[in-house]
Amino acid sequence: MASIPSPGPDWAQIPLPFWPYRIQMYALIILVGIVVAAMWTSRRLTKRGAEPGVVLDILLCAVPLGIVGARLYHVVTHPKDFFYPGANIFNPFQPGSIWAIWEGGGAIFGALIGGAIGVLIGCRWTGLRFWTFADALAPGLLLAQAIGRFGNYFNQELFGLPTDLPWGLQIDAGNKAIPVGLPDGTLFQPLFLYEMIWNVIGVFVIVWLQRRFTLQWGKVFAVYLIWYGAGRSYLESIRIDPSEFTLLGIPSNVWAAFGAVVLGLIIFFVQSNRHPGLEPSPYRPGREWVNPDAEVDSDDTDLEDEDAADADGVPAGSASAKATSPTNG
Repeated sequence: MASIPSPGPDWAQIPLPFWPYRIQMYALIILVGIVVAAMWTSRRLTKRGAEPGVVLDILLCAVPLGIVGARLYHVVTHPKDFFYPGANIFNPFQPGSIWAIWEGGGAIFGALIGGAIGVLIGCRWTGLRFWTFADALAPGLLLAQAIGRFGNYFNQELFGLPTDLPWGLQIDAGNKAIPVGLPDGTLFQPLFLYEMIWNVIGVFVIVWLQRRFTLQWGKVFAVYLIWYGAGRSYLESIRIDPSEFTLLGIPSNVWAAFGAVVLGLIIFFVQSNRHPGLEPSPYRPGREWVNPDAEVDSDDTDLEDEDAADADGVPAGSASAKATSPTNG
């Protein structure tokens, strides 16, 4: 039967020579996604006139808070995995700890909330407009999420309901997300792959819409929220291990995806009405960054004009200078 094989448990960790610990493949892939998003965001900000490298100042706040938010959201929506008799939830060196992020368990919606708080702090620190940074980040963030789904593949997580499709995903027996009673060899919907494809398409859609309509003031990020929330709402509805919390029979993660779509629509229409024009600067008033290279170029031009004036005895560019120039006879 045609199917997609999953990597074995040995692929989930990378051993290091002369070191008792191992690098988690999931963490390494997430790091690659962060680097890619940071580089692209930095390039987009620099084109807008922001200081080169300012993205690093903001990521110093956004990345740690994003990780914390992702973990806390997962813990809150999966309490049975952490809160049980004899659990060591506060000991980071014990299995089942809420701090043991290397065991897996992180929610993108929590990462967005925590990361947004970090971006707000970083933008206050650097003087950048929050919406300018959010717009610059949007396509890179979606691409980073697509890359990060490779980590779910190596961890054999984020898969959907059983299927007989030729691209069904093989999952090792004993995976705690597999419902009891399913026969051995059951294939599952590869949700990680579906989301990767959806995210990559979304990157092209976001970039095209921004160029076509010159979207600013947070409207690019609004499109990101709408696109990602719409796709994620469907994928979460066919996920085999949804959140333990439901409302009206709908898992909490589906509601969170609906919330992302609604929030994106609100941001888009509110910002369109409040700011029909273009942003005057990527910085808030009074916090503008002055390019020192531009100042040097201006000073060099002034020096050249002074040298020309000293040589001819008249100010460069004056009517007298033009009258005595060779080109004017």
